[in-house]
Amino acid sequence: MYAYVGCRTTKERNARGKGLKTYEISESTGEWKELQCLETEPNPSYQTLDLEKKYLYSVHGDITKVSSYKILEDGTLEYMNTIDIEGRNPVFITPDKTNHFIIVAALQGGAVYVIRRNEDGTLGEIVQKVCLEGKKDGSISFAHQCIWDNKKEFLFVVTQGRLQGYGQVKVFRFDAECGTLTETDTYRGREYDEPRHVSIHPNNRWVYLINEKGNTMTYLQFDDVKGTLQAMQILPSLPSTYTGEGQASASILDKEGKILIGSNRIHESIVVYRIDQNTGYMTELGFYSCLGKTPRFITFNPDYSRFYAANEDSDTIVEMKLDSVSGQMEYTGRIIDTESPVCITFR
Repeated sequence: MYAYVGCRTTKERNARGKGLKTYEISESTGEWKELQCLETEPNPSYQTLDLEKKYLYSVHGDITKVSSYKILEDGTLEYMNTIDIEGRNPVFITPDKTNHFIIVAALQGGAVYVIRRNEDGTLGEIVQKVCLEGKKDGSISFAHQCIWDNKKEFLFVVTQGRLQGYGQVKVFRFDAECGTLTETDTYRGREYDEPRHVSIHPNNRWVYLINEKGNTMTYLQFDDVKGTLQAMQILPSLPSTYTGEGQASASILDKEGKILIGSNRIHESIVVYRIDQNTGYMTELGFYSCLGKTPRFITFNPDYSRFYAANEDSDTIVEMKLDSVSGQMEYTGRIIDTESPVCITFR
């Protein structure tokens, strides 16, 4: 198995990263071995694979560029091309169900872009740009994520207001033939909560939204025929006895959708909730140290046997193991040293 680790590289981000890294993970021991550090455009941060897992695509944070790479037989990457979407700070990227398009969310660009994939895997022209309006003419809402429902028929776009725009989740129906998005619904969060990321339950009916400044997790019900959302519950992402600052970051479910996990920056923790499989409601189970600073990104490996927290400001990826029955998280003893990690993609 291989892991591709995106990072921050610029002084403006107080970063120490050097490039997009490739690791080989031993089947027998689970050890990570660095194979490559590919220098790219600045801040090769969030990335995704195409559906056939032959190519990798990366956004470049804080600038306006997106790049494509071919995955070679030994798992390493070969640079192919870069396009300029002219939307600043792309932060999320995903392929559509036909593998013909790549969708990108740009934070300061205030937009979502549909990009055509060429037959050779390179990035082609922009098919559609969906602007996310703010409260006044000329202002924007800040797109932080673009992620599919499980059928890949609807796209959830999570935006932050940052005073000029709206904290919300917009839902778009995707026309896979022509590569266009049509809005079907909008959920508006509490003012100043600043929604950040959602995760979708395996049943495709329950959606869990983590709110960065509100330090909360919101449960929403999703109608996957109409493409509409209804908010049902909000719980804190921080302990009731903690009175300091926090910045919630990521939301992820275990394989069966029984356990929901969120990450908290500043508090430097992982929060774990149990999901009632009859109703979708959350119950908080506890908090665990992420054993580092700034857990911007969290994920499971492909078989969900290991959980990883990428601690951006301590230059570490911490490996843990989740017991989905008890909801307990256990540190395995493995820490991967890598500079300014902000995304991990497994293949």
